[in-house]
Amino acid sequence: MKLVRTFGRTKQAAAALIEMIEHRGATNTSKVEPIVRRILADVQSRGDVALRKYAAKLDGLQPDTPLLVAREEMKAAWKATAPELQTAMKTAQANIRTFAEAQRPNEWNIAAAGVNTGQIVRPLESVGCYVPGGRYPLPSTLLMTVTPAQVAGVERIVVCSPKPAKETLAAAWLAYEDARALEFYRIGGAQAISALAYGTRTIARVNKIVGPGNLYVTAAKMLVSRECGIDMPAGPTEIVVTSETGNAAGIAADLVAQAEHDPEALAILITSNAALGEAVKVEVKTQSQGNAIANQSLTTQGFIFVTESTTEARGLTNRLAPEHLTVDANTDLKWVRNAGSVFVGDYSPQSMGDYVSGPNHVLPTGRVGRVRGGLSVLDFLKVITVQQYTRKALRAMGPHAIVLAEAEGLMGHAQSVRVRMR
Repeated sequence: MKLVRTFGRTKQAAAALIEMIEHRGATNTSKVEPIVRRILADVQSRGDVALRKYAAKLDGLQPDTPLLVAREEMKAAWKATAPELQTAMKTAQANIRTFAEAQRPNEWNIAAAGVNTGQIVRPLESVGCYVPGGRYPLPSTLLMTVTPAQVAGVERIVVCSPKPAKETLAAAWLAYEDARALEFYRIGGAQAISALAYGTRTIARVNKIVGPGNLYVTAAKMLVSRECGIDMPAGPTEIVVTSETGNAAGIAADLVAQAEHDPEALAILITSNAALGEAVKVEVKTQSQGNAIANQSLTTQGFIFVTESTTEARGLTNRLAPEHLTVDANTDLKWVRNAGSVFVGDYSPQSMGDYVSGPNHVLPTGRVGRVRGGLSVLDFLKVITVQQYTRKALRAMGPHAIVLAEAEGLMGHAQSVRVRMR
């Protein structure tokens, strides 16, 4: 990791580096967009034929292998799973469900002088959950995307994952047993996103697509967002630790853990405690030995910023709007404005949030944390407003609406109120 002081002789260089990181964006998809557009169009026009072509070429799908994963295959994977992993999955699922249930918004009504206003909450009819199947099996991502959809009451949940690992299939069986509203297809990449957005003979289209993915998946999600909803663009994993008193070994362990996700992962420590910065730098070097991906990431995208003050450290943290943020104490939450998920104190490793805490691990990257939080039950719900007037209430409130309508030159709007006031 590079240690950079934001003051003194290195102030200008540090400012340029911070500006580059600040403007990183969620991900640059322009270099893959031409390929992705061709895949989307091909699947849209040729359906299952194109879907199988890409699945065979990119994921090695055999001609006689069905796209739809049979329930028996999921069940067999669950039975072949070690008891301790089964227990861990059940624990994670239960915590994710409990957290999502607490997040669910309420329906309510306000009644005043003959005017009733309120909201009703309805689930989306169908969603697609993308579960990556590349470098690592990610059964946790299946649980993180499917469980809040189930809590929301989504009737049709479609999972797409290329070359699904046994662990991912086992997690699918656990989710299927929980609600029996699950379809699982062994497809991935831009072709899976196209199938979910436009539909094929085998896979009916969905209302919204959620879940992380590689550059091709992200580009595809962004391109089909005019056709169906998406959660957010996804970029490489990010971690920021903003600390004055943290444990150097623990901080380094979190930095290495997130860095091993991707060679382009961003890993940053921000502190005004120079001694802590130096100690973390040493610890990271030691702990990343033998971890090739983490080493690559930390060498190119690992930074320790030593600031002149804690106020500067906090301001820099909010500027970067990280996906994962670790702070020293609960009192730090007062200054946090932009982050995907916050971890507090020495005993809250970010890996707990990746797996079992309950809050979702599908989080905003690329400073998207300035405008939204992580995936939640809200992503699978619609809040629909409701309003009702009595005649007396309309006669009392209607003249105000008429005045506003006429001020905007919308005489039809004014008349729609006036005719009911007679």
